[in-house]
Amino acid sequence: MNKANLSVFASGVGSNLLAIHNASMDKCFPGKLQLVICNKICPAFELAKSLNYETKLISNLNIEKFEVIVHQELIKKKIDLICLTGFMRVLSPKFVSKWKNKILNIHPSILPLFPGLNTHKKILFNGIKIHGSTVHIVNEKLDSGKILGQFAFAVKSNDLDFLIDNIKKYENLLYPEVIKKYIWTFLFKEDKFLKDKKLQMDNVVFSY
Repeated sequence: MNKANLSVFASGVGSNLLAIHNASMDKCFPGKLQLVICNKICPAFELAKSLNYETKLISNLNIEKFEVIVHQELIKKKIDLICLTGFMRVLSPKFVSKWKNKILNIHPSILPLFPGLNTHKKILFNGIKIHGSTVHIVNEKLDSGKILGQFAFAVKSNDLDFLIDNIKKYENLLYPEVIKKYIWTFLFKEDKFLKDKKLQMDNVVFSY
């Protein structure tokens, strides 16, 4: 089976990295994780090493030097698709243009609501009763690329940690599914995508 070569960019705890890893263990998943890039030492960096992925720590560089090195590593590994997972560094328009339609991001809000940082706090502060996340194509503007998938659930508690835990749990289900669909439909242009029944829930709405 032909598989797309994937790279994950991570700066955080690594829950979505682990979700992509777990999904890729299924022989029917059309992607293979080949490279993990981190811009700082973080749990995701340690997780990637523990899973025996080629893992690059590229830090303490200005954006131009950082992106030159990253681009070289991606070319070396023949990467087809980049998946950002809590990657806390904004990529330049020049880099995004080089990898046009080949960078996906998952953002913890129902875009276009609340792009940028601190989305969970903004939800609670503004008393909004629905929260979720969005998978989108990365373009030159922050969190504004084409939306590929979202989920939404009712906010029933003002407990920030509880809210974050729920977001992570459902992101770990949505992101691999959207990646799978994107590979089949955009990269391979084949009609082989089948939705996972695990995403059929009473308390959460998934759309992708």
